[in-house]
Order: sequence, then structure tokens, then C-alpha cells
Amino acid sequence: MSDVPGFRPTQLTGFRIGVTSDRRSQDLIDAFERRGATVVHAPTIRITHSPHDEVIVAETRAIIAARPQLLLATTSYGLRRWFEIADSTGLGQPLLETLEAADILVRGPKARGAIRAADLDDAGMSDEETTASLVSKVLAEHPPGLTVAVQLHGSTDEQQLDRLRDAGYTVLTVAPYQWSAPKNDDHRVTRLVDAICAGQLDCVTFTSAPAVDALLSAAELLGQLDPLLDAFRGPVVAAVVGPVTAAPLLALGVQPIQPERFRMGALIRLVCEWLEQNQVARVETKHGLVELRGSTASVDGSTVTLPPTALALLRSLVAAKGAVVSRAVLAETLQAGGDEHALEMALSRLRQALPAPKIVATVVKRGYRLDV
Repeated sequence: MSDVPGFRPTQLTGFRIGVTSDRRSQDLIDAFERRGATVVHAPTIRITHSPHDEVIVAETRAIIAARPQLLLATTSYGLRRWFEIADSTGLGQPLLETLEAADILVRGPKARGAIRAADLDDAGMSDEETTASLVSKVLAEHPPGLTVAVQLHGSTDEQQLDRLRDAGYTVLTVAPYQWSAPKNDDHRVTRLVDAICAGQLDCVTFTSAPAVDALLSAAELLGQLDPLLDAFRGPVVAAVVGPVTAAPLLALGVQPIQPERFRMGALIRLVCEWLEQNQVARVETKHGLVELRGSTASVDGSTVTLPPTALALLRSLVAAKGAVVSRAVLAETLQAGGDEHALEMALSRLRQALPAPKIVATVVKRGYRLDV
């Protein structure tokens, strides 16, 4: 994958980003780490292949026998795997001949690329690069009674298949791969949920709706769904590749960020720009410029990485820009709440961690402020 325009090796220094995807996750991880971010990788779902390909072969034979008038092609990866399995079982040429006689509609540019790589031509692409809009295109442009083959993408979207069936189309499907949950001994998702709830991440990226659903389900099983949603509505931004991926979050009142173009490169660019524009806080003080970037704080050019509690306290003080922040408000930033003694201990640790301890000033009987 080519570099995103505007690449700078320090662009994401101090920021912590969660990556939930399985396939192509390394592209995201590399892109963020090259820009200075710390990345937590926790694939919430995995692409899995059946240990035996008999089901896919049977589905392929059924499609060849039916000679469908339409093929709905949804993902480049699924198409490539389908063609590879067909070739390996002697069905490659019959499948290509069957598809040459059909009108092929693609969900997006990547699926179009896979179709053309197989020396086939498509007859059109969905307006919104979604399965729903692909089905809408069929309903609007093709008469009922046709046989439609659908290449599925990880999970069966029965709602869209039912739209075709209810309108009078005969529907055949092929599922070259499936989504599955992580193995029981893979605790990365649990650690990701904990990190989100504790505000220890600045952003979490999602490239599929099943990945979102899997994270929400994991949080619910852990009894942390509400804290997770609160975090996504507050300090942790959810970044999604497109509207289908955004839907499960929007349904729960979480507003994710998403690029105008539903591409990996556009998602990377958006995350970089959003974090720089919204998650960097600066304030001038008597001790120099204070800048917060993710988990790091710099005072007059000296940078330190702060633990979550100290970071939360300093973030509240920086947001006040020198105004007094009451003890009660600061106590609320402590993870489990805190009494007067716990707050004083946390502020003491914050002062010790900063290059200029006196930057946090005590206002007797009122609270604390930055020494501006």
C-alpha cells in the first residue's frame, strides 16, 4: 500500500490506536506505527476457511448447473478464493464460461478489479458500495424471475437475500470464506475492551460491521458494554471505513468518523487528520508551552509519557486554560472516583512526572490550576 499523502514520521507520536481487523491488519498497523503511534492489535473476528472445500465446490456446481442470469460480486478476496478453489477442483473453466454468459454486478471497485483480473467484464457497480445498494440495483434494473448468484462476504446477509427472493428471483449463494470469533485463549479482545473503557486509547479502527458487532458482544459478555459506549462517546473516537461498518455504532448512539471514500488509505488519512486536529491540546504557561498529544505531555519541548490517571488530570487542567478546576471535578477523573487523599496523591504523582512540577498550582480551598 502506498504512503498516505502528507506522511510525517512524528504525525501520530503519543497517540494510541486500536486495530480490530484481521485480514490486511498489518497495512493499518504499519501505516500508524510509521507515523509514531502505539498500536494495540486485537482482531475481534477472523477470516476462516473450511478445512474442507466440499461445500464451496457443491455451491459452485449448483451455480454452474443453474446458469444464472446475474452474479452479484461483493469482495475481491472472496472472488479470488472462489476462483482458486474452482481451478483446483477442475471447475475453473466451466465457472468462467457460466459467468461470461451472466450480467455481473459488483459492489465496489475492488470486486470489479477481481472480476477483470479473471478476464471477465462487469455490467455495473452499486451506487453506495454496499450489498443493500447492489440488491436495489437488481430490483430497479432487472425483471423478476431471473436466477441470481450471490458471492457472500464472510457472513450471510439474509435480509438482502430475502429482498431478492420476495421480489421473485431465484437466489443461489457461494461463501468462499466466513467470519469467526477469536480462539478462547486469545485474550487480546478482553484487553482491548479494558483499554477502551479506561480511556487508554485515542482511536479504534473498524473495517467491517461484523468486527464492530463482535467487539460490542465481547464488551457485553464482560459486563462493560455501557462503559465502552461511554468511552466511544467521549475520549475514544471510533473510526470506520464506511456506512455499513458505522451502522451498529450509530444504532447505539455512537457517532464514528468515516472517510468520504470507503478505502483503507482514506481511513488512515482521516485518523491522522482527526487526531491532530481534535486530540492535540496546547496552552501557554509561565513554564513554557504545554502540549498534550495522546498519552504524552510536553512542557517547553520536554516530553514525557503519562499513565492514565495523571493524563486525565492534566487533560482537565489544560482544558481549563489556567482557570481553577475544583477538587470535586478532578476527583471524577480518577478511574474509580476518589477521596481527598487519593486526589492529592494522584496530583503529587502528576507533578513528579512533569518536567516542570510547579506548573500545577494549588489554589487554597478552591482546587488546582495551571500556572499560566
